[in-house]
Amino acid sequence: METTNASADGDFILVGFSERPDLELSLSLFVLTFYTITILGNVTIILLSILDARLHTPMYFFLRNLSVLDLCFTTSIVPQMLVNMWGSNKKISYAGCMVQYWVALALGSTECVLLAVMAVDRYVAVCWPLRYPSIMHPRLCHLLAAASWSSGFANSVLQSSMAMMLPKCGNRRVDHFFCELLIIVKLSCVDTGPTESKMFIARLIILGIPVSIILTSYACIGKAVVRMRSAEGRKKAFGTCASHLMVVSLFYGTIMFLYLQPKDNYSQDQSKALAVLYMILAPTLNPLIYTLRNKDVKKAVRKVLGKEQG
Repeated sequence: METTNASADGDFILVGFSERPDLELSLSLFVLTFYTITILGNVTIILLSILDARLHTPMYFFLRNLSVLDLCFTTSIVPQMLVNMWGSNKKISYAGCMVQYWVALALGSTECVLLAVMAVDRYVAVCWPLRYPSIMHPRLCHLLAAASWSSGFANSVLQSSMAMMLPKCGNRRVDHFFCELLIIVKLSCVDTGPTESKMFIARLIILGIPVSIILTSYACIGKAVVRMRSAEGRKKAFGTCASHLMVVSLFYGTIMFLYLQPKDNYSQDQSKALAVLYMILAPTLNPLIYTLRNKDVKKAVRKVLGKEQG
């Protein structure tokens, strides 16, 4: 009956974790805590990278873009998720659902490309240190950032258009905590095989090309580090890349396992758990990973707080 009513008024029902009410309250507190940390951590990075001149470098320019992405990405999902967890009404409007999966896919795709751009930046910094300022000049950095954002949104427009052209059935029960594109596609009245195949190719491209760039960049970085005679130089090169590698591993590890696994191995509970990991936990950890061992950021914090002179 609930599904029929949702079909009549055009709303979708986000099932989320409502089938496990004992888990829902504790999970909502977990999500709220990490969402708050995500906002504070990423806003801090954005402000520091703007206010401190020492952070006006390509690395922190791209990191600022990543922080903006993480803020927008989690905000497109978490508020609606918390509303559904704390109330009996699990509905989201048709328009709200379309906007949510379009924005989430666009920002997630943008992050895939941006992480590859950041890997190239680290490659140039380690392998071409003397030419780094001339190669990674502000104009190129802005072009690379614009390419990341535009390719991410183009991928979202492409896949979302495919989904919107499919006729919808009466069943609007979405077995997830947000409007996930692949689940919306499966609610169609027609055979979705051809559409899902095209979307799979699009996912392979938006994931495969950046991963290839990242692996190639770090293979070159690894060779350059091995050739370094100075232990201090190797330590510095490793330090400048370790944070990015951790973020890449966390993001790509979960997202590739989730979206590129065979259909026979697909589990909805597993999908929800992995989605929590890369949509909520990863944006919280990113600012911590990049800043905890970063001396430049620590100095910037002290300067902004007035505890450092000059």
